[in-house]
Amino acid sequence: MRRWAVAAALLLLAGCTTGPSLETRGRVTASPGDSRQLTIGSAGFTEGDLLSQMYALLLNRAGYRTSLIVVADRELYEPALESGQIDVVPEYAATFADWLNARAHGPDAPPVGSPDLDTTMRALRRLAAPRGLTVLAPGRAVVQNAFAVSAAYARAHRLRTLSDLGRSGLKVRLAAGDECVRRPYCAPGLRSVYGIDVVGVDPKGVGTTQAKRAVQNGQDQMVLTTTTDAMLGTFGLVLLEDDRHLQNADAVVPVVNRSRAGGPRVARALDALGSVLTTRDLASLNEQVDSWRRLPQDVARTYLRDKGLLK
Repeated sequence: MRRWAVAAALLLLAGCTTGPSLETRGRVTASPGDSRQLTIGSAGFTEGDLLSQMYALLLNRAGYRTSLIVVADRELYEPALESGQIDVVPEYAATFADWLNARAHGPDAPPVGSPDLDTTMRALRRLAAPRGLTVLAPGRAVVQNAFAVSAAYARAHRLRTLSDLGRSGLKVRLAAGDECVRRPYCAPGLRSVYGIDVVGVDPKGVGTTQAKRAVQNGQDQMVLTTTTDAMLGTFGLVLLEDDRHLQNADAVVPVVNRSRAGGPRVARALDALGSVLTTRDLASLNEQVDSWRRLPQDVARTYLRDKGLLK
């Protein structure tokens, strides 16, 4: 495997096409393919790196040659997935369904993600197919977005839930990804569901070290992370409970370019991981990388061996 630098990835993707044309998006235009060389995308955070590494190892065992590429922004890697410059990415079912829905029908389109996984998967596959994408079976691991503040901030303002923060009237600058400005389960949802006064989004990524430090030092008041984030305590951060259930439960799901990686061998290789990897497992793997400072590829390989998926 080889791993490309982020800068090189962004240069590569700058010239990407955007998949099927408007005239052909109503139907699937490519037969399932089975390329021997597959490029696996990672969104550049710990969990994405771990999943991508495990995908690569399992696909290598199944006889494929793989390379890994880091592209931190879904606005870049999804079109690259459509065009075949990336072949496989780990995604989250409800989040990706809503993102594709907004792309197809505009940012004000009603969300299609749901706490019900079957409903979400039907919507996701319906949206993905016209773009030449195949959504494989969802795994057992389910990850929710979550919001954290510093423990000192929570104590000072008596915050335990996101509702508490909304009632406080505090102005909140949120450390998150660029998408948070538009996504209904991020800044817009915090405003509409909880009445939180989000005055700005600081584009430092989802749960990144930079984002957590910004909250730790008071530059920002809250960070968008996930329920499998194992490093919150290291930065003196605590989660606020999503007491009004803004977030959908997001199952980890592989998404592939149909014409290059839509065949049954890829599905079998990746389904093997989905059937064993649990939410608790994923949180533990994140901790080994973020807290114990182990390399993602080493953690991924050890886990697969322990589960009998790799020799």
